[in-house]
Amino acid sequence: MWYRPVNEASISTPSILLFPDRIQENIHKMIKMAGGAERLRPHVKTHKIGEVIQLQLQEGIGKFKCATLSEVEMVAEAGGVDILLAYPLLGPGIGMWLDLVDRFPEIRLSVTVDSEEALSQLESQVRNSGKQVNLFVDIDNGMHRTGIDPAGASVLIAAIVKNPNLKFRGLHIYDGHIHEDFPQERKAHCDHDFEAVRSLVDELEQEGIKVEELACGGTPTFPIHAAYPGRTLCPGTPLLWDAGYSRTIPDLDFLPAAVVAGRVISKPMGQLCLDLGYKSIASEMAHPRVHFLELAMDEVINHSEEHLVLKCNEADRLTIGDVVYALPSHICPSMALHEQVYVVRNQQVTETWKVVARTRNYPI
Repeated sequence: MWYRPVNEASISTPSILLFPDRIQENIHKMIKMAGGAERLRPHVKTHKIGEVIQLQLQEGIGKFKCATLSEVEMVAEAGGVDILLAYPLLGPGIGMWLDLVDRFPEIRLSVTVDSEEALSQLESQVRNSGKQVNLFVDIDNGMHRTGIDPAGASVLIAAIVKNPNLKFRGLHIYDGHIHEDFPQERKAHCDHDFEAVRSLVDELEQEGIKVEELACGGTPTFPIHAAYPGRTLCPGTPLLWDAGYSRTIPDLDFLPAAVVAGRVISKPMGQLCLDLGYKSIASEMAHPRVHFLELAMDEVINHSEEHLVLKCNEADRLTIGDVVYALPSHICPSMALHEQVYVVRNQQVTETWKVVARTRNYPI
């Protein structure tokens, strides 16, 4: 039972336990799959922790991808050397971004853009600041969330290339709509949807525009993009892994490195009530939202803010106060619900790490 610390009685619940040795093993596997640390640009949204960034830096990973300004700041303070904010900058966020550019001049900071409107707002503030901003153009090749249709992206890219205040660095392609269970079907879908990106790159090269980097994919398509040497890879979940991907992407066998700890707080009518409410476990997914490591759950009776009530044939063997351990179905939003996590080394809780980038910045 690798997940059960010997000093279990000291654990406050609900909480998350991280296992650095397992995180390191996952990092090694990511590098091996990529064919080298230089090909990786891991997403930090999964963990949001500076110490996890440092574990990656120790293995030669220097590029990172973020979704929030808080994540960018966290990675910069942890020592990242090349950081991509893959999210549109609008409103006060533009000024906050330029402040980060000032604070970390030695770090290569880039941001995505996917529309003429967003580019216009960004460029006007950049022009007034006298700075030059690195840009990736966000491409929609099927996700339909952010991104521009690759068929029309060349006009936006041409506007960036012509502007001395802007530097075109490459394309960002997130294909989160691709998540078939079977690897062959996933690969066929990924390759098909990437054809439009290939055509865009060919068009840009014919016009003499250099595409320095293709920042591609997430976790399900990580091994697919890894087979193409010209692509940078952006997995996030493999650092900690979770029960959701273990079920749906079984061909990726990373180690669970984040465990949720909870306690039995009541036993109403022979059922189990745990302190694992949806303020500690991400609730956007259907049940089961957690996979218990030593407990066979029959049915979720109720899941509310601070409580999880289960129907369980094993209820009789547990007493009030017992600690239970589980893997979350979705680790990324679950991490954001916790200010700190316990760190377990050699089955001993030794310290806590702050989930620094779970916060938001509010300029006035």
